[in-house]
Amino acid sequence: MKKIITFVIIFTFCLNTSAQEKVNWISFEKAVEANKNNPKPFLVDIYTDWCGWCKKMDRDTYANPVIAKYINKNYHAIKMDGEGKEPITYKDYTFKFKNQGRTGYHELSALLMNGKLTYPMTVILSKEEKLLDRIPGYLDAKKMEMVLAYFMKKDRKTKSWGQFSKNFKSAIKD
Repeated sequence: MKKIITFVIIFTFCLNTSAQEKVNWISFEKAVEANKNNPKPFLVDIYTDWCGWCKKMDRDTYANPVIAKYINKNYHAIKMDGEGKEPITYKDYTFKFKNQGRTGYHELSALLMNGKLTYPMTVILSKEEKLLDRIPGYLDAKKMEMVLAYFMKKDRKTKSWGQFSKNFKSAIKD
């Protein structure tokens, strides 16, 4: 009986620990609302359901506990379907899905991606909701960690990416 109780306690602890290591994704509207009381930069992960690299990023990058913890602490994390059908209202404008060819695109994701519909796309916005950068393509956990840390640095306006990346020390163990 003691073994069963011990197993249940350890199993429950493991479930709770892994649940705490997931990125807390929220909608664009909820992030904008949350930013009013808790100003932080925005991390926008733009994906599609059919994108294999998007799924790999979810599985390998965003599931990494170091990445998840860093994002949850420092960013409003938004997961946006680049072909999403739900309207999003932002700054008194309602962005909608637009049909194009066999599929289509969401107007807000297209705006954030500057019309370059390539997936996955990582978009970083300042806490003032201004575009800081668009990073197209797959980012592994170490590259993502570096990107996230760079945009949190106060001296990023005076320090180039090359200077920053040369001296960056990753918290991710190989």
